[in-house]
Amino acid sequence: MRILLALLMLLAAPLHAATEEVVLGLSQNRVSITTNFDGSNILIFGAIKRETPLPESDLHVIIAIAGPSESLMVRKKDRRLGIWVNTESVEVDAAPSFYAVATSGPMKQILTEIEDLRHKISIPRAIRSVGAPMEIENAQSFAEAVIRIRKDNGLYQVHENSVEVAEQTLFRTSVQMPANLTEGDYLTRVFLVRDRKVVSDFETVIDVRKVGLERWLYTLSREQPLVYGLMSLFIAIAAGWGASTAFRMLKSG
Repeated sequence: MRILLALLMLLAAPLHAATEEVVLGLSQNRVSITTNFDGSNILIFGAIKRETPLPESDLHVIIAIAGPSESLMVRKKDRRLGIWVNTESVEVDAAPSFYAVATSGPMKQILTEIEDLRHKISIPRAIRSVGAPMEIENAQSFAEAVIRIRKDNGLYQVHENSVEVAEQTLFRTSVQMPANLTEGDYLTRVFLVRDRKVVSDFETVIDVRKVGLERWLYTLSREQPLVYGLMSLFIAIAAGWGASTAFRMLKSG
């Protein structure tokens, strides 16, 4: 009898998860990085489509935007003989270049640790760091350093209680994307949460690309690095000569 009840519960779980679906809208699904780009504010809004009566439990919404992931080497500095030197290093396998989480309530109160681990929603869960050298103590502190630095630069953001949910059907929030964005696809995920468990999720992509002069310089630096280097050197020399000439003219005048 117990086995039969367990099977019925397993069969019912996906049916319940499919009873609520996200219909999402974005103020823009493409961000163009130009020479005067100073960031972009993305409005995220949507509605929840249901085929069953409204559940009794409260609905919470979590929205996460992740930039392209990259591996990076994190080094620890210690003072030795009066000089700061690199002493230990750990390679973080994958860290999003940008990550923002917006929630309709305090994260720890609306989502269990298991659900966070399963869907990799919070910033620590979005970073993958495995295989640290055995002699390194507290290897997790290196990933925490990445989070701390990128939070200070506005690249990692947590906005609790910033998602407005109306009548358990409509929701909206906005995320400020900074000027120092990495080019690529920004995965945008929306999670519907009830009883601290994810009951439905939706994914889309925000396209972030360099355009105009920024695109030309980026392509040149990748495809013809020698030409790009010579051009940069020429511009630096010309700027220095121009500044020196202007200074002499002002001084003589």
